[in-house]
Amino acid sequence: MEVINVEDEVSKEKTKKNKKICVVGLGYIGLPTASMLANHGYKVVGVDIDENKVNAIKNGTLQIEEPGLMTLVKGAINSGNLIVKTEPEEADIFIICVPTPAVENNGTKKCDLSYVWSAARSIKPYLKKGNLVIIESTIPPNTTNKLHEFFGEGIYVAHCPERVLPGRILIELVENDRIIGGVDKKSAELAKEIYQSFVDGNIYLTDATTAEMVKLMENTFRDVNIALANEFAKVCEEIGVNVWEAIELANKHPRVNILKPGPGVGGHCISIDPWFIVEKSKNAKLIKTARELNDKMPEYVCNLILREVEGIENPKIAILGVTYKGNVDDTRESPAKKIVAMLISKNFTVKCYDPHAKVFDYELCDLRSCIENADCIVVLADHNEFKDFNEEEIKNIGSKMRTKKIIDTKNILNHELWEKCGFDVVLLGDGKRFRKSKL
Repeated sequence: MEVINVEDEVSKEKTKKNKKICVVGLGYIGLPTASMLANHGYKVVGVDIDENKVNAIKNGTLQIEEPGLMTLVKGAINSGNLIVKTEPEEADIFIICVPTPAVENNGTKKCDLSYVWSAARSIKPYLKKGNLVIIESTIPPNTTNKLHEFFGEGIYVAHCPERVLPGRILIELVENDRIIGGVDKKSAELAKEIYQSFVDGNIYLTDATTAEMVKLMENTFRDVNIALANEFAKVCEEIGVNVWEAIELANKHPRVNILKPGPGVGGHCISIDPWFIVEKSKNAKLIKTARELNDKMPEYVCNLILREVEGIENPKIAILGVTYKGNVDDTRESPAKKIVAMLISKNFTVKCYDPHAKVFDYELCDLRSCIENADCIVVLADHNEFKDFNEEEIKNIGSKMRTKKIIDTKNILNHELWEKCGFDVVLLGDGKRFRKSKL
């Protein structure tokens, strides 16, 4: 039987917690991670080049809407374990949590690693032999190895991709399993020591390139499944079937789990990550096709809108929901951006309302201004606020519109109630409706 020396374990824990961590990037992943580590006893320096963001955090206000995050951040700062600033400083561990958007590249897309390399260059002057650098940003295969070469000998490097869902970030940071890939075994083990301080899920160690690929595969799986659902929606409209009913029945099969169709795929993961595989492999044909299909769904929705307002002079479209998913404030890669742009290019008047979004490419207004004299409401995000409209509220909305029509791209509305209030309700993928209209 192994004998555990309690004093040695306490000493080891004390030594570990005395280590200083520098987290570069204080966005949707970096700020929660930095705060979580600080609340678990580490001395943490949070770094972001956006001075306004840093000042907002210092002043107790956040630019991110996430349940429980404000409390976590305040606790971290008030404990004295978290400070935030615009430049890195010396530390024992550096964690890079910066964006990796996809950019156009000869008719396809590739990963923009400029933020990652900028972060790497910013911390290099502070690196000392024996330091550990962890990259949480989603990156193409073999990027971690290239960063290791850049940092030089004596620096441990690992990739630990984030696996959280906006709206559940703090829960999933703790509960989800984590994958850690090191450039060598020691790097992976050192990174594990950091994450096991707050992660209750299992932690699996592998090499860096495998970890990079695992993250991309996870989101690509979902993207391909959504593309299948979106293609089913198009087919069902064509042949006169309600895709939502058909999917529900198909999913009664014990080995079938078709996801839901929608106006497109957004966010900083599913709509981006598959391209990182495509840029690295000539064999990623299905992945590329699925990504292109999902990217074209906003155009399909726009054509649906055009069909529904045909014959109306100078139509006004009211967009409800511009975030990429329900009950979050994140508008990154939102399909709503493309849909609004297309409608404006047709000289339509377009107004947008979202109870969660703070920043969008187009002006956001209140609900009343959005629906005033509108000819068609288009629901693009499944916010709870839209699901919960009661009869009085629906009648009030209808009284302010010029034409009482609503298009539900997420299948979240009480269609019978809206129809009772005099609305013509159109559901994305409802071929039965179009079949009846042709009879």
